[in-house]
Amino acid sequence: MDKDIFLIGIDGGATKVNGWSIDVFDDGKSFALGEFCAGKSYREIPGYIENFKPVDINTQLAGLTAGNIVPTEEELAQGKTYTRAVAQVIESIVRKSGKNRALIGIGMPGLKTKDERGIGAMANGPRIVRYAEDIESLLQTAGIELAEPISHIGSDAYYCGLGEEYAAEGQFRNSVNSYYLGGGTGAADAVKLRGEVVALDRIKDWFVKAWEMKSDDGRSVEKYVSSRGIQSIYADAVHKDIAQIEEQKIYPPQIRKRALAGEPAACDVFQMLSIHIAGLLYERITTLYSGWQGLFSFVNPNRAVPSKTHPYHKSLFDSLIIGQRLGDLFEECRDDELLWNPMMRKLSVLIADSAFLDEPAKQHYLANGNFRTELFKISKLREAPAIGAGIDAFLKRRN
Repeated sequence: MDKDIFLIGIDGGATKVNGWSIDVFDDGKSFALGEFCAGKSYREIPGYIENFKPVDINTQLAGLTAGNIVPTEEELAQGKTYTRAVAQVIESIVRKSGKNRALIGIGMPGLKTKDERGIGAMANGPRIVRYAEDIESLLQTAGIELAEPISHIGSDAYYCGLGEEYAAEGQFRNSVNSYYLGGGTGAADAVKLRGEVVALDRIKDWFVKAWEMKSDDGRSVEKYVSSRGIQSIYADAVHKDIAQIEEQKIYPPQIRKRALAGEPAACDVFQMLSIHIAGLLYERITTLYSGWQGLFSFVNPNRAVPSKTHPYHKSLFDSLIIGQRLGDLFEECRDDELLWNPMMRKLSVLIADSAFLDEPAKQHYLANGNFRTELFKISKLREAPAIGAGIDAFLKRRN
Protein backbone atom coordinates (compact mmCIF):
# COMPACT_ATOMS: atom_id res chain seq x y z
CA MET A 1 0.00 0.00 0.00
CA ASP A 2 1.19 3.52 -0.79
CA LYS A 3 3.10 5.01 2.13
CA ASP A 4 1.01 8.17 2.09
CA ILE A 5 -2.21 6.21 2.61
CA PHE A 6 -3.39 5.82 6.17
CA LEU A 7 -5.40 2.65 6.99
CA ILE A 8 -8.31 3.04 9.40
CA GLY A 9 -10.74 0.44 10.72
CA ILE A 10 -14.11 1.53 12.07
CA ASP A 11 -16.25 -0.52 14.43
CA GLY A 12 -19.70 1.03 14.34
CA GLY A 13 -22.00 -0.33 17.00
CA ALA A 14 -25.57 0.36 17.99
CA THR A 15 -24.63 2.89 20.70
CA LYS A 16 -21.17 4.17 19.76
CA VAL A 17 -18.41 4.03 17.17
CA ASN A 18 -14.72 3.24 17.71
CA GLY A 19 -11.92 3.63 15.22
CA TRP A 20 -8.23 2.74 15.08
CA SER A 21 -5.33 3.22 12.77
CA ILE A 22 -4.22 -0.21 11.55
CA ASP A 23 -0.59 -1.22 11.06
CA VAL A 24 0.23 -3.69 8.28
CA PHE A 25 3.06 -6.23 8.54
CA ASP A 26 4.63 -8.75 6.14
CA ASP A 27 2.75 -7.35 3.14
CA GLY A 28 -0.64 -8.05 4.67
CA LYS A 29 0.03 -11.36 6.43
CA SER A 30 -0.42 -9.78 9.84
CA PHE A 31 -2.10 -6.67 11.23
CA ALA A 32 -2.21 -4.82 14.55
CA LEU A 33 -3.82 -1.80 16.12
CA GLY A 34 -1.87 1.36 15.41
CA GLU A 35 -1.15 4.21 17.80
CA PHE A 36 -4.09 6.43 16.90
CA CYS A 37 -7.67 5.85 18.00
CA ALA A 38 -10.89 7.70 18.69
CA GLY A 39 -14.39 6.92 19.88
CA LYS A 40 -17.72 8.66 19.94
CA SER A 41 -21.05 7.82 21.52
CA TYR A 42 -23.98 8.65 19.26
CA ARG A 43 -25.70 10.43 22.13
CA GLU A 44 -22.83 12.97 22.09
CA ILE A 45 -24.02 14.18 18.68
CA PRO A 46 -26.61 17.00 18.62
CA GLY A 47 -29.98 15.69 17.47
CA TYR A 48 -29.59 12.24 19.02
CA ILE A 49 -32.98 10.79 19.99
CA GLU A 50 -32.60 9.33 23.47
CA ASN A 51 -35.79 7.26 23.45
CA PHE A 52 -35.49 6.10 19.82
CA LYS A 53 -37.37 2.89 19.12
CA PRO A 54 -36.45 0.87 16.01
CA VAL A 55 -39.12 -0.01 13.49
CA ASP A 56 -40.49 -3.53 14.01
CA ILE A 57 -37.84 -5.91 12.67
CA ASN A 58 -40.29 -7.91 10.56
CA THR A 59 -41.45 -4.68 8.89
CA GLN A 60 -37.81 -3.82 8.20
CA LEU A 61 -37.11 -7.26 6.75
CA ALA A 62 -40.17 -7.09 4.51
CA GLY A 63 -39.06 -3.71 3.13
CA LEU A 64 -35.52 -4.98 2.55
CA THR A 65 -36.77 -8.09 0.74
CA ALA A 66 -39.11 -6.04 -1.43
CA GLY A 67 -36.41 -3.47 -2.20
CA ASN A 68 -38.65 -0.76 -0.77
CA ILE A 69 -36.83 0.73 2.23
CA VAL A 70 -38.55 3.89 3.42
CA PRO A 71 -36.98 5.17 6.67
CA THR A 72 -39.22 7.16 8.99
CA GLU A 73 -38.47 10.80 9.80
CA GLU A 74 -37.18 9.66 13.18
CA GLU A 75 -34.87 7.13 11.53
CA LEU A 76 -33.53 9.80 9.17
CA ALA A 77 -32.80 12.11 12.10
CA GLN A 78 -31.18 9.37 14.17
CA GLY A 79 -29.22 8.16 11.15
CA LYS A 80 -27.58 11.58 10.82
CA THR A 81 -26.18 11.27 14.35
CA TYR A 82 -24.69 7.89 13.42
CA THR A 83 -22.96 9.10 10.25
CA ARG A 84 -21.73 12.29 11.92
CA ALA A 85 -20.22 10.26 14.75
CA VAL A 86 -18.34 8.03 12.27
CA ALA A 87 -17.06 11.03 10.29
CA GLN A 88 -15.88 12.75 13.47
CA VAL A 89 -14.01 9.63 14.60
CA ILE A 90 -12.29 9.28 11.23
CA GLU A 91 -11.40 12.97 11.17
CA SER A 92 -9.96 12.77 14.70
CA ILE A 93 -7.73 9.82 13.80
CA VAL A 94 -6.56 11.41 10.55
CA ARG A 95 -5.69 14.70 12.27
CA LYS A 96 -3.68 12.85 14.93
CA SER A 97 -1.73 10.97 12.25
CA GLY A 98 -0.58 14.06 10.39
CA LYS A 99 -1.64 12.46 7.10
CA ASN A 100 -4.62 13.39 5.01
CA ARG A 101 -5.24 10.47 2.64
CA ALA A 102 -7.06 7.55 4.22
CA LEU A 103 -8.29 4.11 3.28
CA ILE A 104 -11.38 3.30 5.35
CA GLY A 105 -13.01 0.04 6.29
CA ILE A 106 -16.29 0.14 8.23
CA GLY A 107 -18.25 -2.58 9.98
CA MET A 108 -21.78 -2.12 11.23
CA PRO A 109 -24.47 -4.43 12.59
CA GLY A 110 -27.61 -4.95 10.56
CA LEU A 111 -28.44 -6.15 7.08
CA LYS A 112 -27.04 -4.11 4.24
CA THR A 113 -28.74 -2.61 1.20
CA LYS A 114 -28.35 -4.18 -2.24
CA ASP A 115 -25.32 -2.03 -3.06
CA GLU A 116 -23.83 -2.86 0.39
CA ARG A 117 -23.24 0.86 1.10
CA GLY A 118 -26.29 1.35 3.30
CA ILE A 119 -28.09 -0.30 6.20
CA GLY A 120 -31.42 -1.80 5.22
CA ALA A 121 -32.45 -3.43 8.51
CA MET A 122 -31.11 -3.12 12.04
CA ALA A 123 -32.66 -4.54 15.18
CA ASN A 124 -31.14 -1.95 17.54
CA GLY A 125 -30.99 1.20 15.46
CA PRO A 126 -32.19 3.18 12.43
CA ARG A 127 -32.09 2.18 8.79
CA ILE A 128 -29.54 4.39 7.00
CA VAL A 129 -29.82 3.81 3.26
CA ARG A 130 -27.08 6.34 2.30
CA TYR A 131 -24.72 5.46 5.14
CA ALA A 132 -21.44 5.34 3.14
CA GLU A 133 -22.42 8.23 0.86
CA ASP A 134 -23.25 10.50 3.80
CA ILE A 135 -19.96 9.71 5.55
CA GLU A 136 -17.99 10.41 2.36
CA SER A 137 -19.75 13.75 1.99
CA LEU A 138 -18.96 14.75 5.58
CA LEU A 139 -15.29 13.76 5.15
CA GLN A 140 -15.04 15.72 1.91
CA THR A 141 -16.40 18.79 3.72
CA ALA A 142 -13.73 18.24 6.40
CA GLY A 143 -11.04 18.25 3.71
CA ILE A 144 -10.09 14.57 4.12
CA GLU A 145 -9.13 12.72 0.97
CA LEU A 146 -10.12 9.08 0.58
CA ALA A 147 -7.77 6.75 -1.28
CA GLU A 148 -10.93 5.06 -2.57
CA PRO A 149 -14.64 5.46 -1.96
CA ILE A 150 -15.95 3.25 0.83
CA SER A 151 -16.59 0.11 -1.21
CA HIS A 152 -19.10 -1.42 1.16
CA ILE A 153 -20.27 -1.55 4.75
CA GLY A 154 -19.11 -4.86 6.16
CA SER A 155 -20.51 -7.12 8.81
CA ASP A 156 -19.13 -6.39 12.27
CA ALA A 157 -19.44 -10.13 12.98
CA TYR A 158 -17.37 -11.13 9.92
CA TYR A 159 -14.83 -8.49 10.86
CA CYS A 160 -14.52 -10.08 14.29
CA GLY A 161 -13.56 -13.24 12.45
CA LEU A 162 -10.98 -11.46 10.29
CA GLY A 163 -9.51 -9.80 13.37
CA GLU A 164 -9.24 -13.13 15.16
CA GLU A 165 -7.57 -14.62 12.08
CA TYR A 166 -4.97 -11.93 11.28
CA ALA A 167 -4.13 -10.27 14.60
CA ALA A 168 -1.17 -11.80 16.44
CA GLU A 169 -3.32 -12.53 19.50
CA GLY A 170 -6.31 -13.78 17.47
CA GLN A 171 -7.90 -17.07 18.45
CA PHE A 172 -8.66 -18.20 14.87
CA ARG A 173 -5.01 -18.24 13.80
CA ASN A 174 -4.10 -21.87 14.45
CA SER A 175 -7.50 -23.49 14.04
CA VAL A 176 -9.17 -25.28 11.15
CA ASN A 177 -12.80 -25.07 12.29
CA SER A 178 -13.80 -22.50 14.93
CA TYR A 179 -16.90 -20.66 16.08
CA TYR A 180 -16.69 -17.16 17.56
CA LEU A 181 -19.45 -15.57 19.61
CA GLY A 182 -18.97 -11.93 20.51
CA GLY A 183 -21.43 -10.22 22.82
CA GLY A 184 -21.53 -6.42 22.98
CA THR A 185 -24.59 -4.27 22.35
CA GLY A 186 -25.71 -7.09 20.06
CA ALA A 187 -24.42 -10.50 19.07
CA ALA A 188 -21.58 -11.01 16.59
CA ASP A 189 -20.92 -14.56 15.46
CA ALA A 190 -18.24 -15.69 13.02
CA VAL A 191 -16.96 -19.01 11.77
CA LYS A 192 -13.77 -20.41 10.34
CA LEU A 193 -14.31 -23.55 8.28
CA ARG A 194 -11.58 -25.65 6.68
CA GLY A 195 -9.08 -22.91 7.39
CA GLU A 196 -11.14 -20.03 5.90
CA VAL A 197 -13.06 -17.27 7.66
CA VAL A 198 -16.46 -17.61 6.03
CA ALA A 199 -18.98 -14.76 5.80
CA LEU A 200 -22.24 -15.98 7.31
CA ASP A 201 -24.23 -14.53 4.41
CA ARG A 202 -22.47 -17.09 2.21
CA ILE A 203 -23.80 -20.00 4.28
CA LYS A 204 -27.14 -18.58 5.42
CA ASP A 205 -29.00 -21.43 3.70
CA TRP A 206 -27.81 -23.77 6.50
CA PHE A 207 -26.14 -21.65 9.24
CA VAL A 208 -28.37 -19.24 11.18
CA LYS A 209 -27.11 -16.05 12.85
CA ALA A 210 -27.65 -15.82 16.60
CA TRP A 211 -29.94 -12.79 16.36
CA GLU A 212 -32.24 -14.67 13.97
CA MET A 213 -33.02 -17.44 16.45
CA LYS A 214 -35.76 -17.30 19.06
CA SER A 215 -35.75 -19.16 22.36
CA ASP A 216 -38.70 -20.94 23.93
CA ASP A 217 -39.54 -17.88 26.04
CA GLY A 218 -40.05 -15.77 22.90
CA ARG A 219 -36.85 -13.73 23.23
CA SER A 220 -34.21 -13.57 20.54
CA VAL A 221 -31.17 -15.67 21.47
CA GLU A 222 -29.22 -12.43 21.03
CA LYS A 223 -30.73 -11.21 24.31
CA TYR A 224 -28.82 -13.89 26.22
CA VAL A 225 -25.40 -13.15 24.75
CA SER A 226 -25.35 -9.36 24.40
CA SER A 227 -24.66 -6.85 27.13
CA ARG A 228 -27.80 -4.82 26.48
CA GLY A 229 -29.85 -7.99 26.14
CA ILE A 230 -28.71 -9.22 29.54
CA GLN A 231 -29.64 -5.82 30.97
CA SER A 232 -33.11 -6.10 29.45
CA ILE A 233 -33.63 -9.57 30.90
CA TYR A 234 -32.63 -8.30 34.32
CA ALA A 235 -34.91 -5.27 33.92
CA ASP A 236 -37.81 -7.63 33.22
CA ALA A 237 -36.90 -9.70 36.27
CA VAL A 238 -36.99 -6.68 38.61
CA HIS A 239 -40.02 -5.14 36.85
CA LYS A 240 -38.20 -2.03 35.65
CA ASP A 241 -37.67 -0.33 32.33
CA ILE A 242 -34.22 -0.86 30.80
CA ALA A 243 -33.77 2.93 30.77
CA GLN A 244 -33.97 2.85 34.57
CA ILE A 245 -31.38 0.08 34.70
CA GLU A 246 -29.02 2.08 32.51
CA GLU A 247 -29.55 5.25 34.55
CA GLN A 248 -28.48 3.26 37.61
CA LYS A 249 -25.44 1.99 35.65
CA ILE A 250 -26.41 -1.64 36.15
CA TYR A 251 -24.56 -3.67 33.53
CA PRO A 252 -23.72 -7.41 33.44
CA PRO A 253 -20.77 -7.03 35.89
CA GLN A 254 -23.08 -5.30 38.37
CA ILE A 255 -25.78 -7.92 37.84
CA ARG A 256 -23.12 -10.55 38.57
CA LYS A 257 -22.23 -8.84 41.85
CA ARG A 258 -25.89 -8.82 42.81
CA ALA A 259 -26.15 -12.52 42.02
CA LEU A 260 -23.07 -13.28 44.12
CA ALA A 261 -24.75 -11.35 46.95
CA GLY A 262 -27.73 -13.67 46.63
CA GLU A 263 -30.28 -11.43 44.92
CA PRO A 264 -32.89 -13.88 43.49
CA ALA A 265 -33.59 -11.92 40.29
CA ALA A 266 -29.90 -11.67 39.41
CA CYS A 267 -29.38 -15.36 40.19
CA ASP A 268 -32.29 -16.25 37.91
CA VAL A 269 -30.77 -14.17 35.11
CA PHE A 270 -27.47 -16.04 35.30
CA GLN A 271 -29.26 -19.38 35.40
CA MET A 272 -31.05 -18.42 32.18
CA LEU A 273 -27.76 -17.27 30.63
CA SER A 274 -26.04 -20.58 31.35
CA ILE A 275 -28.91 -22.56 29.81
CA HIS A 276 -29.30 -20.46 26.68
CA ILE A 277 -25.59 -19.99 25.91
CA ALA A 278 -25.09 -23.74 26.27
CA GLY A 279 -28.06 -24.28 23.95
CA LEU A 280 -26.64 -21.92 21.34
CA LEU A 281 -23.19 -23.54 21.40
CA TYR A 282 -24.80 -26.99 21.16
CA GLU A 283 -26.82 -25.83 18.15
CA ARG A 284 -23.58 -24.70 16.47
CA ILE A 285 -21.90 -28.03 17.17
CA THR A 286 -24.80 -30.13 15.86
CA THR A 287 -25.44 -27.93 12.81
CA LEU A 288 -21.82 -28.23 11.73
CA TYR A 289 -21.82 -31.99 12.24
CA SER A 290 -25.31 -32.99 11.10
CA GLY A 291 -27.03 -29.95 9.60
CA TRP A 292 -29.90 -27.84 10.94
CA GLN A 293 -32.03 -29.78 13.43
CA GLY A 294 -34.70 -27.21 14.29
CA LEU A 295 -33.51 -26.58 17.86
CA PHE A 296 -34.71 -22.95 17.68
CA SER A 297 -37.55 -21.09 16.00
CA PHE A 298 -36.99 -17.81 14.15
CA VAL A 299 -37.48 -14.14 14.98
CA ASN A 300 -38.67 -13.73 11.39
CA PRO A 301 -41.42 -16.34 10.93
CA ASN A 302 -41.00 -16.06 7.16
CA ARG A 303 -37.33 -17.05 7.20
CA ALA A 304 -36.61 -19.98 4.93
CA VAL A 305 -36.03 -23.22 6.81
CA PRO A 306 -32.29 -23.94 6.82
CA SER A 307 -31.00 -26.92 4.91
CA LYS A 308 -29.93 -30.07 6.74
CA THR A 309 -27.24 -30.66 4.15
CA HIS A 310 -24.05 -28.65 3.63
CA PRO A 311 -20.47 -29.27 2.44
CA TYR A 312 -18.98 -29.49 5.96
CA HIS A 313 -20.92 -32.48 7.35
CA LYS A 314 -19.08 -34.51 10.02
CA SER A 315 -16.80 -31.55 10.78
CA LEU A 316 -15.83 -30.75 14.37
CA PHE A 317 -14.92 -27.45 15.98
CA ASP A 318 -11.35 -27.09 17.25
CA SER A 319 -12.54 -24.28 19.49
CA LEU A 320 -15.55 -22.29 20.66
CA ILE A 321 -14.49 -18.69 21.28
CA ILE A 322 -16.30 -16.14 23.43
CA GLY A 323 -15.37 -12.50 22.89
CA GLN A 324 -16.11 -8.83 23.56
CA ARG A 325 -18.09 -7.97 26.72
CA LEU A 326 -19.51 -11.49 26.92
CA GLY A 327 -15.92 -12.75 26.97
CA ASP A 328 -15.11 -10.33 29.77
CA LEU A 329 -18.08 -11.65 31.73
CA PHE A 330 -16.97 -15.26 31.28
CA GLU A 331 -13.45 -14.31 32.37
CA GLU A 332 -14.88 -12.84 35.57
CA CYS A 333 -16.93 -16.01 36.06
CA ARG A 334 -14.14 -18.48 35.24
CA ASP A 335 -14.68 -21.78 37.08
CA ASP A 336 -17.48 -20.35 39.23
CA GLU A 337 -20.93 -21.74 40.03
CA LEU A 338 -22.74 -18.69 38.71
CA LEU A 339 -22.19 -19.01 34.95
CA TRP A 340 -19.11 -20.96 33.92
CA ASN A 341 -19.70 -24.35 35.57
CA PRO A 342 -23.49 -24.47 35.05
CA MET A 343 -23.03 -23.64 31.36
CA MET A 344 -20.35 -26.33 31.00
CA ARG A 345 -22.54 -28.91 32.74
CA LYS A 346 -25.53 -28.08 30.54
CA LEU A 347 -23.43 -28.24 27.37
CA SER A 348 -21.94 -31.55 28.49
CA VAL A 349 -25.38 -33.09 29.05
CA LEU A 350 -26.69 -31.83 25.72
CA ILE A 351 -23.74 -33.38 23.87
CA ALA A 352 -23.79 -36.65 25.83
CA ASP A 353 -27.53 -37.15 25.24
CA SER A 354 -27.53 -35.90 21.65
CA ALA A 355 -29.32 -37.85 18.95
CA PHE A 356 -27.52 -35.78 16.29
CA LEU A 357 -23.93 -36.61 17.27
CA ASP A 358 -22.35 -40.04 16.96
CA GLU A 359 -19.87 -41.47 19.45
CA PRO A 360 -16.70 -40.17 17.71
CA ALA A 361 -18.15 -36.63 17.78
CA LYS A 362 -19.14 -36.93 21.42
CA GLN A 363 -15.67 -38.20 22.30
CA HIS A 364 -14.15 -35.18 20.54
CA TYR A 365 -16.04 -32.73 22.75
CA LEU A 366 -16.21 -34.68 26.00
CA ALA A 367 -13.68 -36.21 28.40
CA ASN A 368 -15.13 -38.43 31.12
CA GLY A 369 -18.55 -37.02 30.35
CA ASN A 370 -17.47 -33.38 30.74
CA PHE A 371 -16.95 -30.80 28.04
CA ARG A 372 -13.26 -30.41 27.25
CA THR A 373 -12.57 -26.95 28.60
CA GLU A 374 -9.45 -26.57 26.41
CA LEU A 375 -11.86 -26.25 23.46
CA PHE A 376 -13.53 -23.25 25.12
CA LYS A 377 -11.51 -20.07 24.67
CA ILE A 378 -11.93 -16.43 25.67
CA SER A 379 -10.76 -13.79 23.22
CA LYS A 380 -8.77 -10.85 24.57
CA LEU A 381 -9.09 -9.05 21.24
CA ARG A 382 -11.69 -6.46 22.19
CA GLU A 383 -11.02 -4.45 19.02
CA ALA A 384 -11.39 -7.39 16.63
CA PRO A 385 -14.13 -5.67 14.55
CA ALA A 386 -12.02 -2.54 13.98
CA ILE A 387 -8.96 -4.57 12.96
CA GLY A 388 -11.16 -6.71 10.71
CA ALA A 389 -12.65 -3.66 9.01
CA GLY A 390 -9.18 -2.31 8.21
CA ILE A 391 -8.02 -5.73 7.01
CA ASP A 392 -10.98 -6.03 4.65
CA ALA A 393 -10.34 -2.59 3.14
CA PHE A 394 -6.64 -3.44 2.67
CA LEU A 395 -7.30 -6.81 1.06
CA LYS A 396 -10.01 -5.42 -1.23
CA ARG A 397 -7.62 -2.69 -2.45
CA ARG A 398 -4.74 -5.11 -2.94
CA ASN A 399 -6.87 -7.56 -4.88
